[in-house]
Amino acid sequence: MPPAASIKALDWQALAELTVPEADRINGPTNAQATLRLFGQSEKALRVTLYRDHHAWCPYCQKVWLWLEWKQIPYRIRKVTMRCYGEKEAWFKKKVPSGMLPALELDGRLIMESDQILLALEHAFGPLGHQLEEPRTLKLRDLERQLFGAWCRWLCTVRLNQRQEQACREQFQIKARMMEHQLSAEQGPWLDPASNTPTSPCPGSADVVFIPYVERMNASLAYYKGFSLREEHPAIHKWFKALEELEVYRGTQGDFHTHAHDLPPQMGGCWVAPNPKQQELAEAIDCGEGLAELETCWADPDNSKTRPEGLALSRVLKHHQRLLELNPLGAIRFDQPLRATLTRMALGASCSPDPGSAGGLRYLRDRISVPRDMPLLSARRLRQALEQTAQLDSPEMGAPIPIYDRFDQNPKPFLAS
Repeated sequence: MPPAASIKALDWQALAELTVPEADRINGPTNAQATLRLFGQSEKALRVTLYRDHHAWCPYCQKVWLWLEWKQIPYRIRKVTMRCYGEKEAWFKKKVPSGMLPALELDGRLIMESDQILLALEHAFGPLGHQLEEPRTLKLRDLERQLFGAWCRWLCTVRLNQRQEQACREQFQIKARMMEHQLSAEQGPWLDPASNTPTSPCPGSADVVFIPYVERMNASLAYYKGFSLREEHPAIHKWFKALEELEVYRGTQGDFHTHAHDLPPQMGGCWVAPNPKQQELAEAIDCGEGLAELETCWADPDNSKTRPEGLALSRVLKHHQRLLELNPLGAIRFDQPLRATLTRMALGASCSPDPGSAGGLRYLRDRISVPRDMPLLSARRLRQALEQTAQLDSPEMGAPIPIYDRFDQNPKPFLAS
């Protein structure tokens, strides 16, 4: 019997009435769904086409994406499937035989490799902060590669013993403290301020170089090692906190669940160091609860017109038919459990799913991709609602998340919907 406080799941029409309008994809805030960005300018100003991944996950694509957004350079976006998610499009392999992302066309000239792309953009449109090839920026770019290398050795080396684990952690923290030292050399929160005014704070190119992988370090080390980068390194926490105040960064930011489970196929494996803290953090990430301010300090203002729950509801309803069809339960059996979840999320009231639905609910919980599907806070609300609704049914889990590929996340079925 459902609990007395449980309400009936709303129908699709009633749920649609609770959605919020999505922001203007072309001229509004940074978003993963756009295929054209103009920033209020004429389409005649277009000189740039960015080729990036459908999932908006590729760290090298994120680097170029952030730079274009902070400079407000009008650009088109053509989206390509990364190999770990599915088959790469033939038209892109014809254009870029290596298949590597990102790629960018500037005035008809094709440029590949993110650093070369940023240099070409800088030459065409001017620097974001200091120039990429100034001595201080080169020093920071080298430090980013050192930090990346220390992270890879700690995360991706197989079967470290306790002594080796500690040594890898210490080497990583040495590099992280070097980043903190560089942050403390500036008056504001940035490594390379393009602007530090209170009305328009903007990081520069050196920050853009650091952002993608430090974001992934924060997620992966929490999940696989039980290590909180933001707690251990306060200056990096302050840097993240300042970034999270900016709409541009939030529009590109992934969540811990997405990063923790999308990294292994890309990195050749990520290895757990079992300890109580690691188990606690990994469980909170996997169940969809999230890690609160260890993950993001941003909270939508109370007067926000686009509450995270409303935006999550809008995004699910846009694709709900395809989500029903692709769920292991099948469209008919998954219909009521999905509506029960969305009812709970929208109204904040318990809504019991049909019996035997927990596995299907958790299957969807584990396949939300951020920022591809929605922003971090919206995804957190949806994951939490899916897990809370599943708990009303049973402990049954969905199909395990693959570790050698993410073909379960193939974007192809959604491209027409």
